Amino acid sequence: MRWMCCLCTVGQVVHTLPEGDKVAGVTSLADEVYLLRDKERDQVEVYDVINFRLQRHLTVPNICEFVDMTSCEHYRCVYIASDLCLIHRLDVQGAVAQWAVVGTPTGISVNAAHNVLVTCRDVRKIKEFSSHGEFLRELSLPDDVIGPYHSVQTRNGEFIVCHAVPLTFGVPTRYIHRVCKISADGRHIIKSHGGEVGKQVGQYDEPVCLAVDSNEFVFVVDMENRRVTLLSPPLVYVRQVVSGDDLKGNPSRLCLDVHRRRLYVADNEYKDDRSRAGRVVVFSV
Repeated sequence: MRWMCCLCTVGQVVHTLPEGDKVAGVTSLADEVYLLRDKERDQVEVYDVINFRLQRHLTVPNICEFVDMTSCEHYRCVYIASDLCLIHRLDVQGAVAQWAVVGTPTGISVNAAHNVLVTCRDVRKIKEFSSHGEFLRELSLPDDVIGPYHSVQTRNGEFIVCHAVPLTFGVPTRYIHRVCKISADGRHIIKSHGGEVGKQVGQYDEPVCLAVDSNEFVFVVDMENRRVTLLSPPLVYVRQVVSGDDLKGNPSRLCLDVHRRRLYVADNEYKDDRSRAGRVVVFSV
């Protein structure tokens, strides 16, 4: 079968949002871009998507150690995950609610049913909640999907999951870094891309975040390789969309705006394992 992709060109930089504290997440909602900074107040910066002017700041009280951010057009709200085992719901008017998660979140997404999917790396589970935090179900991932960072559910109910973990088979240690397509019940790996850690085509070094377009092509943030890779729906390599030449630091999060054909990539610089500066680079794809 030949797959048609509406977003398969090499990304072109069209804008860079202002540099500041580390960017922990980025998402788009309606005509605005929401950028999550790792700081105590005014954590969320809201920009116009047309001219990228700062519109306002939003503060999420009693929050720290952010890990990810996503949004829901249906409920017109933004979700923020904290590694304190909390999910925060922030609506466009600024009202904030939160709920607890058993397990430490490493990634969040919203599925076609407008529910929140929370990937918990430590317990190797995907947990599904309603928009207001009602626990709906959890899925245990297959035994060899260890160290999941992020998951996205496709229209037919399957899951795309990126994971990275050292697996020891004698000496030396083998580092398995992959993107997997997993059955709707969470039990079986249908397809995978990647394997032992590396820099070559078909390899990853910390695949930490995903985005899926309307034709189910998959964008993968390959953090330590400083690139974003595009895969076809069966998880076959298509091309590199973003390279390290377009970035100052390491990509860690991304958001795909299918309607405007834009990819928002969080780009953080590190020194001595600490974040020094962060920005969001906007690509036309």
